Amino acid sequence: MEEKLKQKPADIIKVVLFGPESTGKTTLAQELANHYQTEWVPEYAREYLQEKWNKEQRTCEPHDLLPIAEGQIRLENYLTEKANNLLICDTDLLETKVYSEAYYLGYCDPILEKYALQNRYDLYLLTSIDIPWEKDDLRDKPNERERMFLYFKETLEKYDRNFIILNGDNGKRLALAIKSIDKLLGK
Repeated sequence: MEEKLKQKPADIIKVVLFGPESTGKTTLAQELANHYQTEWVPEYAREYLQEKWNKEQRTCEPHDLLPIAEGQIRLENYLTEKANNLLICDTDLLETKVYSEAYYLGYCDPILEKYALQNRYDLYLLTSIDIPWEKDDLRDKPNERERMFLYFKETLEKYDRNFIILNGDNGKRLALAIKSIDKLLGK
């Protein structure tokens, strides 16, 4: 089980979109990958939970967290091999840890927590809640965004992760993200 959560070593820069639901992470991940002509790692939970919703009309439950984490890191490891010198990740295991603690269990499975803290990324792009919340089958906590944003921010601070906050409309967020990634790339 533990090997299924382990990040493969790679000599590339990894950037994570990080933050509450419906804050533009997927859109930005796709745009950044397009801008840098590289791979982006979709949020595995969306596929997994949409299939669950379609079959059972149920959203995420605590027993879903480990399979989601395993699927996420499997996808990341696969796309790491295909990326150029940069990989854009539309989430990571640290985000799964946050949801486990804040939404589902009040704590995180020790194995998930170990790899959420052990796996490394060069930059986190923390997406602010200053854009409208959009409903879909899986989003279910529109009134929790401010609390969750603070929890995400505190998590990045607590574990000393390199991060910036993305505010404003999509164009402003994209420009700031590109500027920050360009610094990592030495441009």
